[in-house]
Parts: sequence; structure tokens; C-alpha cells
Amino acid sequence: MAIIYHEEKKLFELRTARTTYLFGLNGNGALQHLYWGEPIAAAEAAELLQARSHSSFDAAVDREAEEYGGWGGASYAEPGLRATFADGVRDLQLQAVGHAIEGEETLVLHLKDSHYELHVDVRYKIVDRHDLIERSVSIRNGEASPVRIEQAMAALWSVGGLPDYRLTHVTGRWAGEYQLRSNLLSEGKKVLESRRGFTGPHANPWFAIDDGGASETNGRVWFGALAWSGNWKLVFERTTFGGVRIAGGVNDFDGAFALAPGGTYDSPVFVGGYVSGGFGEMSRVLHRYEREEILPSSGPRKVLYNSWEATEFAVNVRDQLALAERAARLGVELFVVDDGWFGERNSDRAGLGDWRVNAEKFPNGLDELISAVKDKGMAFGLWVEPESVNPDSDLFRAHPDWIYRYPTRQSTPLRNQYLLNLGKPEVKAFVLDFMTELLSKHDISFIKWDMNRTVTEPGESGDAVAEHSIWTRHAENLYAIWAELRRRFPHVAFETCAGGGARIDLGILRYADQAWISDNTDARDRLTIQEGFTYAYSPSVMMCWVTEAPNGFNGRSLPLSYRFRSAMMGGLGIGANIGKWTDQEMAEAARYVALYKEIRHVVSEGELYRLESLRHSNVAAYEYVSRDGGEAVVFAFLQSQHFGGTVRRLRLRGLDPNAVYEVKDDDTAESTIGHGSTLMHLGLPLALRGDYDSWLLRLRRVDASAKEA
Repeated sequence: MAIIYHEEKKLFELRTARTTYLFGLNGNGALQHLYWGEPIAAAEAAELLQARSHSSFDAAVDREAEEYGGWGGASYAEPGLRATFADGVRDLQLQAVGHAIEGEETLVLHLKDSHYELHVDVRYKIVDRHDLIERSVSIRNGEASPVRIEQAMAALWSVGGLPDYRLTHVTGRWAGEYQLRSNLLSEGKKVLESRRGFTGPHANPWFAIDDGGASETNGRVWFGALAWSGNWKLVFERTTFGGVRIAGGVNDFDGAFALAPGGTYDSPVFVGGYVSGGFGEMSRVLHRYEREEILPSSGPRKVLYNSWEATEFAVNVRDQLALAERAARLGVELFVVDDGWFGERNSDRAGLGDWRVNAEKFPNGLDELISAVKDKGMAFGLWVEPESVNPDSDLFRAHPDWIYRYPTRQSTPLRNQYLLNLGKPEVKAFVLDFMTELLSKHDISFIKWDMNRTVTEPGESGDAVAEHSIWTRHAENLYAIWAELRRRFPHVAFETCAGGGARIDLGILRYADQAWISDNTDARDRLTIQEGFTYAYSPSVMMCWVTEAPNGFNGRSLPLSYRFRSAMMGGLGIGANIGKWTDQEMAEAARYVALYKEIRHVVSEGELYRLESLRHSNVAAYEYVSRDGGEAVVFAFLQSQHFGGTVRRLRLRGLDPNAVYEVKDDDTAESTIGHGSTLMHLGLPLALRGDYDSWLLRLRRVDASAKEA
């Protein structure tokens, strides 16, 4: 790892073990990006550092690859920063006025407008062991008057020199999140964004760029992810001069704000990386980075049971006690009561915001159930939705001014509820206070924090001149609440949920131990959703439930074995009405829970290899290899079989080619012995037949003498 400034060439070099990142100050004073990829001799790239002009219509071609710059002059590319000064000037001329190298991992570029006292620090932090660079900016207003910030991107990334540029990203909607998409970028812009107040299910602030030829196992891939849970924007701009620039940060849509004299603005972090080993290597780099640098806790997640599908809003202590008894028999470690335990919450039309235990449903209080759950060897968890309120609630009747609203407009009810204005200090204090009281009074080990509606009418009642930074304040105050709750209650695990997977990003994952990635719990649909999720995010945070057959979303009936194996590829949960399960189903489920406990350290902490995908085949297969390479788990799923099928072999990855492994089939309990080289290059016969068959294999490295024996 190194940060080097080649002063004679005005060249900055950021070096990790497997990458070089170069930019410098050209003759026009612009910070020009030069190179990002495999390690090279940096000084030999200095010849690229030059101003470029094509014609009077393209007089600043070099600024299309600017490291960070403002809107102004002859630059028409997506800018890093747009500002309006008090005198009406909207032109920004950022000049490099110095830099600082802090230790071995951080570089800060100091930029300033040529006339106004607007200062911008562009920060680079090398995360060496993951070959990543974290970027962000800090803006300070040294003027005597406010400066209106119209747009402030966290970073600008440049990729050049490719014959084609293919963008890979995810899209979706409620119950269909994380659908992978790839498309070639033609000249112009493609924008991925959320304007809904949170990360959103329709897109996610992660991307990958390649030349169109990268695969799961091979090819050069540039990638990045933005750590922000509010409105965000990624802009991919391919120019007519052969490059692509990626701008990312807080969305400028309705997002302008006044930066007061002496005030500062700090952007979210935008992390970027490069690999030469395809999309699989990219994912494993991100997974390790998230586990080791981002997530607040490590280690396997508890097997949980959630009672929502069994009772929905008809929660009562009697039925919950009966479900807890059944859950304990399965080996569940965490019993979670979902919506319906509080206020007058008998449907989604009332009670939201009144966070007191419903006395009719729990006449002896919540502790009666908690005590019984703990006596059965399980921890206890609750569902909450602190950011919303029903019109039919004591909270709304007392504080109708606490929601987002415009005084001359009727508020839009979504899911029969409004969204609290978390930017208001009194609302922030209310949420923090009731959560503190809840967690102080009761022995609660887990919180599922939901958000079931988007932001509408983003105004503040009675304040016609409210700043448009409402969107930002909501996300920042949410982070502050979670950070404080984690400080006060370090023993409590938190799950992020927003109508499924609509608030998952590197920002919220600094505070959330795990994530609910979709309300769609159909095990077949989940394979596609989970696969797309793992391109950017670690399976260690991915919560997956075993639910009913036929499934309520699509009526599909799948074997219990298929449902469990699909759910065992992340954090295992059970959400079915286990009160209706037969003794045979209970026994089979208990076996899978016990098996999961034996392998979950491999799933949550190991390396993921996507072997086959239902996007390209009728088979999906995924392999998890432990950190030390001593164990592996393989999951395989058959969509359907046609014309009798053919004998296929599944080639594994990530094993030691010289080691010997015992391979055990979970269905037959039969074991075979094979070298890593054979398992990876010749493979194993894929023993799947019929429709919706599944397979689980366990591998354990053994002595070479075991093969001879």
C-alpha cells in the first residue's frame, strides 16, 4: 500500500497490492484521471497528463475525465459540484491549492474556487487488504453569505480505454428485488437513482463496468457502491471520446440546500474497486470488505422464527406461547413477534405510532411471553416501524404536524399511514426515547426495523421556507438514532427492512447486523433475488425464511427440503405457520435446523462461488468455502427436467487442488473421496431429477492417506 506524489510530474499514485490508481494536475490546472487497473510503473503514464481540445465545441475534453470538478467554464460533463453564490454567480472554478498525505492510507486534495471562499476537500482512503478506495468530499463555506449547493457528488470515477462498456446493476420492485441487468452503454447518460426517500427496491447504489466480455470467473471489472440510505443518484456518462465517467452521491433532485457561513457538508462514502477475475472475484472482495470493515457485528446469525404468517395482526399471548413451544422444538434460537403487539393494532389501519403493549393481547404484559421464550432457550425479538404513523392513532391526534406535509395540500396516505418527519428534533427525540424505553423495560435481543412507505409531500407544516435538505436530514437522523441505540444497547441486534429490501446499502449496513431482502419468500423466486443480492452484498447479512407451501405470493408448492436449502444460503429464518406442521414436517425441519447450525459458519463467513445460474440454465448451484479452505458447502437446485435429461457434472471452485476432500451427500449420507483438482476440473455428477429437486453437499479436507485407505 502506498500513496505517492510524483512532484516533478504532478502525478498522484494510489497503490494497493493488486491495483494502481493514477491522476494528476495537467497544464490547464485540471485534476485529470489517467489510469485504474493492474499495477503499472506510474511515472511511465505521466505522458497522458495533458490538456485536450477537439474543437471550440469540445474545448476541454480532458475535463471529461476530471477527478473532481465543478460546473463551469467549457465543461459540460456531469459535475461533481454545482453551486450558486450570494451574488447570483453559478459558475464554479475549483483549483488545486494543496494536498495532504495522512499516514499510509489517506490522501486529501484541497480545492478552492478561484474567487470565492468555497473550499472542497476530496478524500481518498485506501483499504489495502481489499484493494479498494473509499472516496468522499467535504465542502466548507468561507463566505460571509450562504452558498446554495445545487449538487454535491461523493466521487467521480473514470474508466477508459475499452472498446465497449457494459454496465451491470440490479433493478426490481416490491417482492421482486435485486434482478440483475446488463447493457452496453452507448454515448450519453444512464441514470440509476432513488427519489423516494430511501434506497428503494427499484435500483440499488451499486454498479459494475466491464468491456462486455467478463464472466463469473474471468475478465476485468470496475465496480463501486455508495453508502447512502436516502435519495441517491449514479450517473454513467459515456462520451464521444471513448471514456465512461461515473458520478455518484446524494440525489440533487429537490436536494439543493443553503450552506451557511462557516458551515460544512460531508458527503457519504463512495467505495470503488477493480478486479481481473470477473464478477465472482468482485463479489468476494465486497463481501470481505463488508464483513471486516462495514458491519457492526460479525459471526453467524441466530436461527429465528417470526410469527407473522401464523397470526398476522391477531397477536395474543396464548397463540404466541404455543408457537414458541413449537419453535423451540425445531431448535430455533430467536423468537420474533411481528406487527400487531402494540396500541390498537388489529389491522394496518390503526395504532401505528402508539408504542405501548396492547393490554388485551398481553394482559400480563410482554414480559410473560419473553420469560417463557427465554425459559425455552430462545432470545426474544420485536418488529417495529418507528418512522410511520396511522391517522387513527393517539400519536397523530396529538401531533398532526409531525408528518411530512404541505399546508395547502392533502397528505397522501400509503398503506393507510403517513411518514413522520424525522428531520424535526422533536420527532427524532420521540423515536429515540420510545425505543430506549422499550429496550430498557424488556429483555429484547433483536429489533426488526421496518419502513413500509415512501416519502410524499416532503414539506414541513407551517414552514413555507423550509430547506430542501429534508431528504438528507431524514437519513442522517436515522443513522444517528441507530448509532445511539447501538451504543445504549450493545447486546441488541438490528435488522433493516423497508417493505422488503428497499433500504439496503453500505450506509445502513454500518448499523444493521442483518437485512431483510424481500417480502417474497417463495424459495424459487428467492434464488434469483438472493443471487442478485450477493453480487454486491454479503450472504452474512441476507435473511431468508422458510414459509408455507403453497406459497402465498404465487401459489407454488415446493418440497420442504428445497425451501430449507434455499433459505440456508444466508441467515436462516422460519416464517411458516408451524402450528399446522405435521410431526413429520417438524422432524424434517428440526434436522435441517441442526444441519444449518453445523454449516452456518461456512455460509456466513466463507467465500461464495456462484457455480450455475437459473438466468442461463435450468440449474442453480452455489458453493461456500470456509476461510481456511478446510470446509465447503454446495447447494444445487433443478428448475425442471426435460426429455429425460443428460448426465451433467458440477465443477466446484475455490478448493486446494492438491488437497483431498471427503464429499458427503446430505440426502443419502454417502461419502466419497476426491482431490480438489478433480472436483474443480472434472466435477461431480449432478444427481438431480424431476422438477424442483435440490441437493446439498458437504466437503471436508482430509489427510491424503484417507484416499488410499
